[in-house]
Amino acid sequence: MEQVNFKDYLIGKKIDPGAFAKGEPDRFKEFNLLFDQMHPDSFTAQKLFLINKIRRAYQLKEEVVEKSVKKPMMRPKIAKPKTN
Repeated sequence: MEQVNFKDYLIGKKIDPGAFAKGEPDRFKEFNLLFDQMHPDSFTAQKLFLINKIRRAYQLKEEVVEKSVKKPMMRPKIAKPKTN
């Protein structure tokens, strides 16, 4: 199993780790220490309501990716045999 660090965890929860560290440095250090000591699922279960408040305060800015529009493909025309 791959170890997840705290910053990657915050990005996965759509929280900006830089803004969170600057805005609430004491809570960031406390959460980082606790996160290193337990499984990410346990951390989420214990801090769920706090994580939701933090997510609203320090929302991660997502880059808008434009989807390319494909032209519709032409359906092949099948010649039907003539019947008399």
